[in-house]
Amino acid sequence: MAIHHPAFTIGIEEEYLLVDPATRNLVDDPPPSIMEEAEAALGRQVTHEFLRAQIEVGTKVGKDLPEAAADLRRLRATVGAIADSHGLKLIAASTHPFAEWSRQQITDEDRYQMLANDLQQVVRRLVICGMHVHVGIEDPDLRIDLMNQVSYFLPHLLALTTSSPFWHGRRTGLKSYRMSVFRGMPRTGLPPHFHSWGEYQRHVDAVTGAGLIEDASKLWWDVRPSSRYPTLEMRISDICTRVEDGIAVAALYVSLLGMLFHRRLDNQRWRIYENMLVAENIWRAQRYGFDEPLADFGKGELVPFADLLDEIIEVVTPAAEELGCLDEVRSARSIVERGTSADRQLAAYDGVVAAGGTTDEALAAVVDMLIEDTMYGL
Repeated sequence: MAIHHPAFTIGIEEEYLLVDPATRNLVDDPPPSIMEEAEAALGRQVTHEFLRAQIEVGTKVGKDLPEAAADLRRLRATVGAIADSHGLKLIAASTHPFAEWSRQQITDEDRYQMLANDLQQVVRRLVICGMHVHVGIEDPDLRIDLMNQVSYFLPHLLALTTSSPFWHGRRTGLKSYRMSVFRGMPRTGLPPHFHSWGEYQRHVDAVTGAGLIEDASKLWWDVRPSSRYPTLEMRISDICTRVEDGIAVAALYVSLLGMLFHRRLDNQRWRIYENMLVAENIWRAQRYGFDEPLADFGKGELVPFADLLDEIIEVVTPAAEELGCLDEVRSARSIVERGTSADRQLAAYDGVVAAGGTTDEALAAVVDMLIEDTMYGL
Protein backbone atom coordinates (compact mmCIF):
# COMPACT_ATOMS: atom_id res chain seq x y z
CA MET A 1 0.00 0.00 0.00
CA ALA A 2 1.36 3.43 -0.95
CA ILE A 3 2.25 5.76 1.89
CA HIS A 4 0.96 9.28 1.36
CA HIS A 5 3.29 12.10 2.32
CA PRO A 6 1.86 13.92 5.36
CA ALA A 7 1.14 17.62 5.04
CA PHE A 8 3.33 18.35 8.11
CA THR A 9 1.32 21.51 8.71
CA ILE A 10 2.08 23.16 12.05
CA GLY A 11 0.05 24.75 14.82
CA ILE A 12 1.53 26.09 18.06
CA GLU A 13 -0.34 26.76 21.30
CA GLU A 14 1.08 28.80 24.19
CA GLU A 15 -0.25 29.57 27.67
CA TYR A 16 0.67 32.81 29.43
CA LEU A 17 0.33 34.26 32.92
CA LEU A 18 -0.87 37.78 33.77
CA VAL A 19 1.09 39.60 36.47
CA ASP A 20 0.82 42.92 38.30
CA PRO A 21 4.06 44.83 37.59
CA ALA A 22 3.88 46.52 41.02
CA THR A 23 3.55 43.38 43.15
CA ARG A 24 4.96 41.00 40.51
CA ASN A 25 2.29 38.54 41.65
CA LEU A 26 -0.34 36.86 39.52
CA VAL A 27 -3.55 38.78 38.87
CA ASP A 28 -6.05 36.26 40.18
CA ASP A 29 -9.07 38.13 38.82
CA PRO A 30 -8.08 40.22 35.77
CA PRO A 31 -10.67 42.57 34.25
CA PRO A 32 -12.95 40.87 31.69
CA SER A 33 -12.10 43.64 29.22
CA ILE A 34 -8.69 42.03 28.61
CA MET A 35 -10.23 38.92 27.09
CA GLU A 36 -12.90 40.98 25.34
CA GLU A 37 -10.24 43.07 23.60
CA ALA A 38 -8.09 40.03 22.85
CA GLU A 39 -11.03 38.20 21.30
CA ALA A 40 -11.93 41.28 19.25
CA ALA A 41 -8.37 41.41 17.91
CA LEU A 42 -7.63 37.70 17.54
CA GLY A 43 -10.98 35.91 17.38
CA ARG A 44 -10.85 32.23 18.25
CA GLN A 45 -7.07 32.28 18.34
CA VAL A 46 -7.22 33.40 21.97
CA THR A 47 -9.11 31.58 24.71
CA HIS A 48 -9.55 31.38 28.45
CA GLU A 49 -7.57 28.78 30.33
CA PHE A 50 -8.29 26.88 33.55
CA LEU A 51 -7.26 29.80 35.77
CA ARG A 52 -8.38 33.39 35.35
CA ALA A 53 -4.73 34.48 35.51
CA GLN A 54 -4.01 32.51 32.32
CA ILE A 55 -4.49 33.25 28.63
CA GLU A 56 -4.01 30.74 25.82
CA VAL A 57 -3.26 31.48 22.18
CA GLY A 58 -3.12 29.17 19.19
CA THR A 59 -1.73 29.86 15.75
CA LYS A 60 -3.63 29.27 12.57
CA VAL A 61 -2.70 26.12 10.69
CA GLY A 62 0.67 26.99 9.19
CA LYS A 63 1.68 25.38 5.92
CA ASP A 64 5.21 25.34 7.33
CA LEU A 65 7.21 26.35 10.40
CA PRO A 66 8.02 29.92 9.26
CA GLU A 67 4.33 30.66 8.71
CA ALA A 68 3.35 29.31 12.13
CA ALA A 69 6.26 31.16 13.75
CA ALA A 70 5.19 34.50 12.27
CA ASP A 71 1.66 33.98 13.54
CA LEU A 72 2.90 33.04 17.00
CA ARG A 73 4.96 36.23 17.23
CA ARG A 74 1.89 38.24 16.21
CA LEU A 75 -0.29 36.54 18.82
CA ARG A 76 2.18 37.00 21.66
CA ALA A 77 2.83 40.64 20.75
CA THR A 78 -0.90 41.41 20.52
CA VAL A 79 -1.82 39.84 23.85
CA GLY A 80 1.18 41.50 25.48
CA ALA A 81 0.13 44.91 24.18
CA ILE A 82 -3.44 44.42 25.42
CA ALA A 83 -2.16 43.44 28.87
CA ASP A 84 0.05 46.55 28.86
CA SER A 85 -2.93 48.77 28.06
CA HIS A 86 -4.56 47.50 31.26
CA GLY A 87 -1.48 48.13 33.38
CA LEU A 88 -0.58 44.43 33.51
CA LYS A 89 2.25 42.35 32.10
CA LEU A 90 2.48 39.00 30.35
CA ILE A 91 4.97 36.31 31.28
CA ALA A 92 5.69 33.13 29.37
CA ALA A 93 6.90 30.77 32.09
CA SER A 94 5.70 27.34 33.15
CA THR A 95 5.47 28.36 36.81
CA HIS A 96 5.30 31.72 38.56
CA PRO A 97 8.26 32.17 40.93
CA PHE A 98 6.21 32.74 44.09
CA ALA A 99 2.43 32.72 43.42
CA GLU A 100 0.35 30.42 45.65
CA TRP A 101 -2.00 28.07 43.88
CA SER A 102 -4.58 28.23 46.69
CA ARG A 103 -5.19 31.92 45.95
CA GLN A 104 -5.98 31.45 42.27
CA GLN A 105 -9.50 31.62 40.86
CA ILE A 106 -10.87 29.13 38.36
CA THR A 107 -12.34 30.45 35.13
CA ASP A 108 -16.12 30.55 35.34
CA GLU A 109 -16.90 28.13 32.53
CA ASP A 110 -18.72 24.82 32.85
CA ARG A 111 -15.87 22.67 31.53
CA TYR A 112 -13.37 24.12 34.00
CA GLN A 113 -15.77 23.91 36.91
CA MET A 114 -16.50 20.26 36.03
CA LEU A 115 -12.76 19.56 35.84
CA ALA A 116 -12.22 21.10 39.27
CA ASN A 117 -15.08 19.09 40.72
CA ASP A 118 -13.76 15.86 39.19
CA LEU A 119 -10.06 16.16 40.04
CA GLN A 120 -10.23 18.39 43.13
CA GLN A 121 -6.90 19.61 44.56
CA VAL A 122 -4.90 17.73 41.96
CA VAL A 123 -6.15 20.13 39.29
CA ARG A 124 -6.61 23.22 41.49
CA ARG A 125 -2.84 23.44 42.01
CA LEU A 126 -2.10 23.50 38.27
CA VAL A 127 -0.66 27.01 38.19
CA ILE A 128 1.44 25.90 35.24
CA CYS A 129 1.73 26.75 31.56
CA GLY A 130 3.04 24.86 28.56
CA MET A 131 3.60 24.95 24.83
CA HIS A 132 1.93 22.40 22.56
CA VAL A 133 2.97 21.78 18.96
CA HIS A 134 0.58 20.14 16.47
CA VAL A 135 1.91 18.58 13.27
CA GLY A 136 -0.52 17.54 10.56
CA ILE A 137 -0.39 13.80 9.77
CA GLU A 138 -3.55 12.75 7.99
CA ASP A 139 -3.04 8.97 8.03
CA PRO A 140 -4.11 7.78 11.50
CA ASP A 141 -1.96 4.65 11.43
CA LEU A 142 1.06 6.73 10.48
CA ARG A 143 0.21 9.08 13.33
CA ILE A 144 0.41 6.19 15.79
CA ASP A 145 3.59 4.79 14.27
CA LEU A 146 5.39 8.13 14.46
CA MET A 147 4.11 8.70 18.01
CA ASN A 148 5.73 5.44 19.09
CA GLN A 149 9.07 6.46 17.58
CA VAL A 150 9.26 10.18 18.39
CA SER A 151 8.68 9.52 22.10
CA TYR A 152 12.39 8.73 22.36
CA PHE A 153 13.21 12.41 21.69
CA LEU A 154 10.78 13.96 24.16
CA PRO A 155 13.42 14.33 26.92
CA HIS A 156 15.64 16.27 24.55
CA LEU A 157 12.81 18.66 23.68
CA LEU A 158 11.98 19.14 27.37
CA ALA A 159 15.62 19.93 28.21
CA LEU A 160 15.57 22.78 25.67
CA THR A 161 12.42 24.40 27.10
CA THR A 162 12.76 24.38 30.90
CA SER A 163 11.20 27.46 32.49
CA SER A 164 9.90 26.35 35.90
CA PRO A 165 12.68 26.22 38.53
CA PHE A 166 10.65 27.96 41.28
CA TRP A 167 7.47 27.04 43.14
CA HIS A 168 5.80 29.02 45.93
CA GLY A 169 8.87 31.19 46.40
CA ARG A 170 11.33 28.34 46.73
CA ARG A 171 14.06 27.00 44.49
CA THR A 172 12.89 23.51 43.66
CA GLY A 173 16.26 22.16 42.52
CA LEU A 174 14.56 21.16 39.26
CA LYS A 175 14.70 22.98 35.96
CA SER A 176 11.13 21.90 35.10
CA TYR A 177 9.04 21.67 38.25
CA ARG A 178 5.96 21.98 36.06
CA MET A 179 6.43 18.32 35.18
CA SER A 180 6.17 17.29 38.83
CA VAL A 181 2.97 19.29 39.27
CA PHE A 182 1.39 17.98 36.08
CA ARG A 183 2.31 14.35 36.81
CA GLY A 184 -0.17 14.47 39.68
CA MET A 185 -2.91 14.37 37.07
CA PRO A 186 -4.29 11.06 35.83
CA ARG A 187 -3.52 9.81 32.33
CA THR A 188 -0.30 11.79 31.98
CA GLY A 189 3.25 10.75 31.07
CA LEU A 190 4.46 8.79 28.10
CA PRO A 191 1.83 7.19 25.86
CA PRO A 192 1.60 3.41 25.66
CA HIS A 193 2.96 1.79 22.50
CA PHE A 194 0.14 0.91 20.10
CA HIS A 195 0.47 -1.25 17.00
CA SER A 196 -2.19 0.59 15.02
CA TRP A 197 -4.83 3.29 15.08
CA GLY A 198 -7.40 0.57 15.56
CA GLU A 199 -5.71 -0.66 18.74
CA TYR A 200 -5.45 2.91 20.06
CA GLN A 201 -9.12 3.53 19.29
CA ARG A 202 -10.19 0.33 21.05
CA HIS A 203 -8.48 1.52 24.20
CA VAL A 204 -10.11 4.93 23.91
CA ASP A 205 -13.48 3.26 23.39
CA ALA A 206 -12.91 1.11 26.48
CA VAL A 207 -12.40 4.07 28.82
CA THR A 208 -15.06 6.27 27.23
CA GLY A 209 -17.55 3.42 26.97
CA ALA A 210 -17.14 2.66 30.66
CA GLY A 211 -17.83 6.30 31.47
CA LEU A 212 -14.34 6.94 32.88
CA ILE A 213 -13.70 9.93 30.59
CA GLU A 214 -15.83 11.75 28.03
CA ASP A 215 -13.38 11.62 25.15
CA ALA A 216 -9.71 11.33 24.16
CA SER A 217 -9.01 14.97 25.07
CA LYS A 218 -8.71 13.74 28.67
CA LEU A 219 -5.64 11.68 27.73
CA TRP A 220 -2.97 14.20 28.73
CA TRP A 221 0.07 12.28 27.45
CA ASP A 222 3.41 13.92 26.62
CA VAL A 223 2.64 13.30 22.95
CA ARG A 224 -0.75 12.21 21.66
CA PRO A 225 -3.02 12.06 18.65
CA SER A 226 -5.12 15.20 18.92
CA SER A 227 -8.78 14.55 19.61
CA ARG A 228 -9.78 17.60 17.54
CA TYR A 229 -7.41 17.64 14.58
CA PRO A 230 -5.57 15.10 12.38
CA THR A 231 -2.33 15.99 14.14
CA LEU A 232 0.29 14.52 16.44
CA GLU A 233 0.50 16.88 19.40
CA MET A 234 3.72 17.32 21.39
CA ARG A 235 2.87 18.39 24.95
CA ILE A 236 5.94 17.64 27.06
CA SER A 237 7.62 21.03 26.76
CA ASP A 238 7.62 23.90 29.20
CA ILE A 239 6.71 27.19 27.56
CA CYS A 240 9.80 29.03 26.36
CA THR A 241 10.06 32.56 27.72
CA ARG A 242 11.78 33.75 24.55
CA VAL A 243 9.59 33.08 21.54
CA GLU A 244 12.62 32.26 19.36
CA ASP A 245 13.40 29.30 21.62
CA GLY A 246 9.90 27.92 21.27
CA ILE A 247 10.12 28.26 17.51
CA ALA A 248 13.43 26.36 17.49
CA VAL A 249 11.87 23.51 19.49
CA ALA A 250 8.82 23.39 17.21
CA ALA A 251 11.19 23.20 14.23
CA LEU A 252 13.06 20.31 15.84
CA TYR A 253 9.83 18.45 16.53
CA VAL A 254 8.44 18.69 13.01
CA SER A 255 11.86 17.83 11.57
CA LEU A 256 12.11 14.75 13.77
CA LEU A 257 8.74 13.60 12.42
CA GLY A 258 9.89 14.31 8.88
CA MET A 259 13.07 12.30 9.45
CA LEU A 260 11.12 9.36 10.90
CA PHE A 261 8.68 9.42 7.97
CA HIS A 262 11.50 9.26 5.42
CA ARG A 263 13.09 6.40 7.33
CA ARG A 264 9.80 4.56 7.03
CA LEU A 265 9.84 5.10 3.26
CA ASP A 266 13.26 3.43 3.27
CA ASN A 267 11.92 0.54 5.39
CA GLN A 268 13.84 1.78 8.42
CA ARG A 269 12.66 2.67 11.91
CA TRP A 270 13.97 4.37 14.99
CA ARG A 271 14.33 1.75 17.68
CA ILE A 272 11.46 1.88 20.17
CA TYR A 273 12.62 1.68 23.78
CA GLU A 274 10.46 0.78 26.73
CA ASN A 275 8.87 3.72 28.49
CA MET A 276 10.80 3.04 31.68
CA LEU A 277 14.03 3.88 29.84
CA VAL A 278 12.75 7.01 28.15
CA ALA A 279 11.25 8.10 31.48
CA GLU A 280 14.73 8.09 33.00
CA ASN A 281 15.85 10.64 30.44
CA ILE A 282 12.71 12.69 31.04
CA TRP A 283 13.56 12.79 34.73
CA ARG A 284 17.12 13.91 34.00
CA ALA A 285 15.86 16.65 31.68
CA GLN A 286 13.33 17.70 34.30
CA ARG A 287 15.95 17.75 37.05
CA TYR A 288 19.04 19.09 35.27
CA GLY A 289 17.88 20.52 31.95
CA PHE A 290 20.96 20.01 29.79
CA ASP A 291 23.51 20.61 32.56
CA GLU A 292 23.99 16.87 32.94
CA PRO A 293 24.19 14.17 30.23
CA LEU A 294 21.26 12.13 28.98
CA ALA A 295 21.45 8.41 28.33
CA ASP A 296 22.10 7.23 24.80
CA PHE A 297 20.47 3.82 25.04
CA GLY A 298 21.93 2.72 21.72
CA LYS A 299 25.43 3.22 23.14
CA GLY A 300 24.44 2.31 26.67
CA GLU A 301 26.13 5.35 28.18
CA LEU A 302 25.58 8.93 29.30
CA VAL A 303 26.41 11.53 26.64
CA PRO A 304 26.69 15.33 27.05
CA PHE A 305 23.55 17.05 25.82
CA ALA A 306 25.38 19.31 23.38
CA ASP A 307 26.77 16.22 21.63
CA LEU A 308 23.33 14.61 21.48
CA LEU A 309 21.85 17.80 20.04
CA ASP A 310 24.53 17.92 17.36
CA GLU A 311 23.69 14.32 16.42
CA ILE A 312 19.97 15.11 16.27
CA ILE A 313 20.52 18.18 14.11
CA GLU A 314 22.70 16.15 11.75
CA VAL A 315 20.15 13.37 11.38
CA VAL A 316 17.19 15.73 10.81
CA THR A 317 18.97 18.14 8.47
CA PRO A 318 17.59 16.66 5.20
CA ALA A 319 14.04 16.76 6.59
CA ALA A 320 14.52 20.27 7.99
CA GLU A 321 15.73 21.48 4.58
CA GLU A 322 12.68 19.95 2.92
CA LEU A 323 10.40 21.54 5.53
CA GLY A 324 12.04 24.95 5.21
CA CYS A 325 13.16 25.25 8.83
CA LEU A 326 16.84 24.31 8.90
CA ASP A 327 17.92 27.71 10.29
CA GLU A 328 15.41 27.38 13.12
CA VAL A 329 16.58 23.85 13.88
CA ARG A 330 20.21 24.94 14.01
CA SER A 331 19.29 27.82 16.32
CA ALA A 332 18.59 25.26 19.05
CA ARG A 333 22.34 25.27 19.67
CA SER A 334 22.08 28.87 20.89
CA ILE A 335 19.70 27.73 23.63
CA VAL A 336 22.43 25.48 24.98
CA GLU A 337 24.99 28.27 24.69
CA ARG A 338 23.02 30.91 26.63
CA GLY A 339 20.73 28.72 28.71
CA THR A 340 16.99 28.21 28.94
CA SER A 341 14.56 30.43 30.80
CA ALA A 342 15.15 28.31 33.91
CA ASP A 343 18.87 29.04 33.71
CA ARG A 344 18.27 32.78 33.32
CA GLN A 345 15.75 32.82 36.16
CA LEU A 346 18.22 31.16 38.51
CA ALA A 347 20.98 33.54 37.42
CA ALA A 348 18.74 36.56 38.08
CA TYR A 349 17.85 35.24 41.52
CA ASP A 350 21.45 34.40 42.46
CA GLY A 351 22.67 37.77 41.25
CA VAL A 352 20.40 39.66 43.64
CA VAL A 353 21.23 37.37 46.57
CA ALA A 354 24.98 37.66 45.88
CA ALA A 355 24.63 41.44 45.98
CA GLY A 356 23.03 41.26 49.43
CA GLY A 357 19.39 41.39 48.36
CA THR A 358 16.56 39.63 50.13
CA THR A 359 14.73 36.56 48.89
CA ASP A 360 11.70 38.72 48.04
CA GLU A 361 13.89 41.09 46.03
CA ALA A 362 15.49 38.17 44.23
CA LEU A 363 12.11 36.70 43.29
CA ALA A 364 10.91 40.10 42.08
CA ALA A 365 14.00 40.30 39.87
CA VAL A 366 13.08 36.94 38.37
CA VAL A 367 9.61 38.20 37.46
CA ASP A 368 11.12 41.35 35.94
CA MET A 369 13.43 39.20 33.83
CA LEU A 370 10.47 37.09 32.68
CA ILE A 371 8.46 40.19 31.73
CA GLU A 372 11.33 41.48 29.59
CA ASP A 373 12.20 38.14 27.99
CA THR A 374 8.57 37.34 27.14
CA MET A 375 8.48 40.31 24.77
CA TYR A 376 12.07 39.83 23.54
CA GLY A 377 12.37 39.82 19.79
CA LEU A 378 8.76 40.77 19.04
